[in-house]
Parts: sequence; C-alpha cells; structure tokens
Amino acid sequence: MANILCFHFCFFVMYLFLYETQIEAYNPGFSVQLIHKNSPSSPFYKKITTPNNGVFTRVTSNNGDYLMKLTLGTPPVDIYGLVDTGSDLVWAQCAPCNGCYKQRSPMFEPLRSKTYNAMPCDSEQCNSLFGHSCSHQKLCSYSYSYGDGSVTKGVLAREAVTFSSSNGEPVVADIMFGCGHSNSGTFNENDMGIIGLGGGPLSLVSQIGTLYGTRRFSQCLVPFHTDPHNSGTISFGEDSYVSGEGVVTTPLVSEEGQTPYLVTLEGISVGDTFVPFNSSEMLSKGNIMIDSGTPATYLPNEFYDSLVEEMKVQSNLIPIEDDPDLGTQLCYRSETNVDGPILTAHFEGADVPLMPIQTFIPPKDGIFCFAMAGTDDGDHIFGNFAQANILIGFDLDTKTVSFKPTDCTNQ
Repeated sequence: MANILCFHFCFFVMYLFLYETQIEAYNPGFSVQLIHKNSPSSPFYKKITTPNNGVFTRVTSNNGDYLMKLTLGTPPVDIYGLVDTGSDLVWAQCAPCNGCYKQRSPMFEPLRSKTYNAMPCDSEQCNSLFGHSCSHQKLCSYSYSYGDGSVTKGVLAREAVTFSSSNGEPVVADIMFGCGHSNSGTFNENDMGIIGLGGGPLSLVSQIGTLYGTRRFSQCLVPFHTDPHNSGTISFGEDSYVSGEGVVTTPLVSEEGQTPYLVTLEGISVGDTFVPFNSSEMLSKGNIMIDSGTPATYLPNEFYDSLVEEMKVQSNLIPIEDDPDLGTQLCYRSETNVDGPILTAHFEGADVPLMPIQTFIPPKDGIFCFAMAGTDDGDHIFGNFAQANILIGFDLDTKTVSFKPTDCTNQ
C-alpha cells in the first residue's frame, strides 16, 4: 500500500477472497503471559542498551497482503498490521474508534496500557510527521493517507513494543506509533493497522535502528497459494544480514530519509530472451519501487506487452481468451502452477530468478494468471507476488538491497 501507488485489478480481488487467512493461524512466537525482567511490567525493567543480535516477527499472507505481528503496550497486546515498505507510519486501530472499519480482534485500548504516552504537538517526533496538527489538548494529531484512498487519523504516541529475539529472550523497546481513532479504506477484518517499513524517520526499521545502531531489515514472504499455516519472517538488527551462496545486491536509489525503496530494473528475461525495460529511451535510475504492500508488479505498458508476447511464444499452453472475468490478462488452464518459462529480473548488478510460483497466481480453480500488469502513469512497482520465496535484505545505511532465493516456508 504505497503512498505513491496501490492498484488492485479484478483478478487480484477475486484471488484475495479465495485465500482468506484466519488470524488464528499465526504463530504466537513466544508467551506473553509471563512477565519478563525486561518487561515494562517488571520492577527490574530498564531500556535495553546492549541488544541481542537481532529480533524477528512472523509474517502471514492475508488477502493479497502480508500481516506482521507487533506486540504493543503493557500488558502486551498482539497487533497484526499490514507489512508495507511503501510507507513509514506504524499505526493500529485504537479504542474509541469512530467511523473505523470492522476489525475481528479487539482494538488496542491505550487507556489500559501503563506505557502509553501521547506525544505533545510541539515535539520533534510530531514535527517529523507530515500532516500533523495540534489538538485541543495540545497533543500531536495526524492524518495519514495512502495511494489507494485509505486514511488513518489519530494521535501520535510513544509505546512499548516487544519482539522475539534470536537468542530466545524477548526484547522490549519504545517506538512511536499512530493510535488511529478514525480509519477507513481497503481493509478487511483481519487488518489491525499498518506497519510502515519505509525509509523515513518514523518507520519501524528506522526506529529499531536506533536500538541496534544499524538501519537494516530482511523479509522472507511465503507464496500466497501455499499452506495457509505457513509463515515467513521479518528480521531486524545484525541477524537480518543476507549472506551466503546465491546472494546478489543492487543499489538503492532513494535519497536519505526518503520513503520508497527505488531500484533500477534493466529488463526481464523470459528463458534466455532478454526483454528491455525501455526500448527507445535512456534507462532511468530508480525506475521501480520494491513495495510489499502491493500484490502485483506494474510495468510500463510497452515493456509489459513485449514480455507477455515472449511468454506466449515460449509456453506450450494455449492462453484463455473466452472468459470475460479474466479480461485481457494472460491466463492458462492448469491444475497445478504453470510449467515455465522461468523469468529473470535484471536489476542493476543483480539477476533475480522468478519461478512460476512467483509470477502466476490462481484467481479461480484450474486457472493461473500472470501476476504482472501494464501501467502508463509512470509509477512502477515490483510487487509482493514476485517477492515471495526470496530473502530480501534492505540496508538503509549502505543503500543496498540484497536478494537470495529461499524457501520461505521453512524459515
């Protein structure tokens, strides 16, 4: 759900209803019934100054997006928010909530948390938030909108957050988050807010970076059409470093403090045939955004059309042309996923193979459709369908993105 752009085509909407994931399927990670010595509820609590090697959380597919668990407040409450590398603000629906979308789980109640502190409107954190204002109580009010028309309005606050860590000990830290009291948009009842993982100062990765001294995180997203009980991971700190055989790295083009993760896509190969991003113009740096909040990959129309034509040439299957529900998208009839061809995304200095499980999705039984689309508005996105089964590391300090083909269901 990028601030810049977030589209959903009809077949993606059809697909979302097919793969609704129950919140009960989430791996709770660790027990929150015990009061750890590092918990704000403990008389021995103090802010951690020597953190573990890293913290992580589970991520599960959810109706075309991914939900990440964030344990918030004292006593701790599990919040499941949409993972979004295309925005910054971390927020959750908070009670009282007037005009909010329906939520299955109870909303976060700030008055019940011992560590909740609303920020004053003259604070540095408030001034760093675009769209802030001053309430009658001199608190930092905000209105934060997204490219698909979704909006959250509420109060910026400081709150304790608890993570699982690589050594088994829970890690407690303070973060700034939006306590949303009026929220609307393209949400479903599993969504409890949005976890902004962009490059801005209020994103979760930037805030956790102050704890670990490095603004780095990695994600491993499971494919949508796999066992709904499977979950991927998002890691922060030193343990989020992507290394080993098969790792490739491309430079980030984003400026310091800029939200979107922009990289340069030179083209995509279908099998051994290279299809260039631009056929007649000089290639622009930072021509595509890596966005975990958008399902499909959006490419320039000419590039997309050439890609589809080459895929038709190399496929042994006959495209579906008699189903009005599918429109003009490239779809095939198959009981299992399409057997090739394998695509390779050629980022600057990094060739990333894309298997059919990353490039084709089933909008309905027995049919698989190409999970990319053309657009003429100039905003191009490498979406989360294509990001599945790749360990992707974002390093804001070195300004790089690394890719490693990985079975994320086994993480």
